[in-house]
Amino acid sequence: MIRVSGLFAAILILQGCSAEEKPSPVPAPTKAEATSTIYDQRRDDWRIGAVTYQIFVDRYVPAENLDAKRALYAPPKILKDWSDQPAQGEPVPEAGIWTHELSFWGGDLNSIRTKVGYLEALGVDVVYLNPIHLAPSNHKYDAISYTELSPEYGTFEDLTALAEDIHEADMRLIIDGVFNHMGRRSEWFLAAMEDEKSAYRDWFTIGEKYQNGYVGWWGIANLPELNWETPAVRARIVDDEDSVVRQWFDYGIDGWRLDVATELGFDNLAAITSAAHEEKAGSLVIGEVWSYPEKWTGALDAVMNFPLREMMFRYTAGEVTGARLGEVVEEMVEDAGLDTLLRSWILLDNHDTPRLKTLYPDEEDRAFLQALQFTLPGAPLLYYGVEAGMSGGHDPESRGPMDWERASPDNPEFARLKQLIELREETPALRIGDFRALETGELLAFLRVTDHYAETVLVVANNKGVPVTETLLLREGSIMNGEEFEDQLTGEVIKSESAVMSVTVPPMTVRILKPKLWREHTERTGHSPYKNVP
Repeated sequence: MIRVSGLFAAILILQGCSAEEKPSPVPAPTKAEATSTIYDQRRDDWRIGAVTYQIFVDRYVPAENLDAKRALYAPPKILKDWSDQPAQGEPVPEAGIWTHELSFWGGDLNSIRTKVGYLEALGVDVVYLNPIHLAPSNHKYDAISYTELSPEYGTFEDLTALAEDIHEADMRLIIDGVFNHMGRRSEWFLAAMEDEKSAYRDWFTIGEKYQNGYVGWWGIANLPELNWETPAVRARIVDDEDSVVRQWFDYGIDGWRLDVATELGFDNLAAITSAAHEEKAGSLVIGEVWSYPEKWTGALDAVMNFPLREMMFRYTAGEVTGARLGEVVEEMVEDAGLDTLLRSWILLDNHDTPRLKTLYPDEEDRAFLQALQFTLPGAPLLYYGVEAGMSGGHDPESRGPMDWERASPDNPEFARLKQLIELREETPALRIGDFRALETGELLAFLRVTDHYAETVLVVANNKGVPVTETLLLREGSIMNGEEFEDQLTGEVIKSESAVMSVTVPPMTVRILKPKLWREHTERTGHSPYKNVP
């Protein structure tokens, strides 16, 4: 009934028009207009597909003049030699934390500046720093003040200079925001505990019924939780014109990584993201989210994709089939949105986990996982030292001083990672492309595609201990009949016929295949079957 009425009304309108007044036909879109702009938007978004490098400031580069700042490491702090390795310590009752949290190696913001050229040459797009705000520990997740910078790491002038160096190298700078909890030496917390009538009293959850007399993150005495239900807390951290989130942009940062983001809640995360965008358009707010990314991606620009990490690990162990991993990624794309996933960090290790080499002592496994990390949709996160093949167990062992002697092309770990970074840089589909899983029996197979046929990439992985051969249907109509695909890691060429390809994948191997696009034929004859394909 509604459709008929609408049609009848339209007929009456047309009948009432003279020949000159009748609507002109809508012209067919030009080729340029017909092409979607979503890929151009992705190309222009520095956050999408960015190779991100995480730095634990104290452990990255030795200070140029350590003697000049030795007084900053007075007891109970401990200053270590760069050759020392971190190990589990003992409690320090007067400080309320452990000796390994008070052990320093002396790295700072100025020393990082000496390696900006190294990071640029490696192919890094984004530098992410663990917390640098004022705190007694080496990790700084126990802030005393959100508005001050820890003197061991430098000054705001040093931060601004580092940001300028990073920007000159066409990279971006992200810092860690730890807004769920503070350290118990925070002036806010001390005032709240000392006076029941303090303006800060309801900034924390205090009471005799709680362990330690207040709520601490995971019950840890040194980490009293902020009460975000108190409007003044959110105002000071987010909403005020000079809020914590806003004021750090004055020093040149390009965004925030939010610690334990899930405990802040959707509304607060959305407010932080909005405030960051107001201060710097196009900035990045990414959350530490160990949960499924759906819903969280509605409040944040991106997440640390721990669920994908877990699925990659289980796939490598043979607990998950290739077909299932492909389905999982498609489900994530559908539930969380592709653009958000393309901004989200794909990590294999970080400061809270054992290092990749310790998790996977077999180089074959590490190479397999890193190839997936650089081809699945997302932004690869590299924990400092992975290129040097550093090892280390759980915190604090995973936070060792950078091994600069092994951070060179002579190291197979470095060479492999550099190859993947370069391949990603010269292959737009791996950074901005859509994800399309292919139906398989045992293999993982997927396409990464953009609006240009020449950028298509086919990825095929085998997690078995034996070679696997399968016949794939290539679900991409712009790839012409008889196309040959070249393995970007080995140079092997595999031919397809009518969008069908039989491929053999060696054990624990990822093939990254790009079409040769009939180049030899075109150079020889001048004819290209792609002549009218965008």
